[in-house]
Amino acid sequence: MVTVIGSAVCLLIIAGALRQIFSSLEAEYRMFSHHLFISILMLYTIVLIGFGIIYFILVEEGVPVYREDLNGESLSWVHEMARSLYFSGVTLFTVGYGDMIPVGIGRWIAIVEAMVGYSLPAALVAKVWMNYKEDS
Repeated sequence: MVTVIGSAVCLLIIAGALRQIFSSLEAEYRMFSHHLFISILMLYTIVLIGFGIIYFILVEEGVPVYREDLNGESLSWVHEMARSLYFSGVTLFTVGYGDMIPVGIGRWIAIVEAMVGYSLPAALVAKVWMNYKEDS
């Protein structure tokens, strides 16, 4: 139950952040700016942390999400959270170092996160381009 509630809250926060950034882009900006760049970085940070928390909650509940060879070591929650954030970052930015691989339900969550990471730059460039074309 904690897993479902925690995941739902994180997804709502991610959705709210995405909605906020796109609505503020439409209302305030016509071209790329320093403020827009910081907003993009903040958006990526929110998405990375949100998915990292989802991975962490699932791992803490005993749901296999990713696999890494640790020789059976047990990690503290701080180290497990750091691993979850790292896995989230590698997935979001579609780097895929190969040291951790998604398993089980983690594969589907990773696909969704990678799609978000892949589509954000295209969506933001399209938005800025449309605003530029309207002003010309």
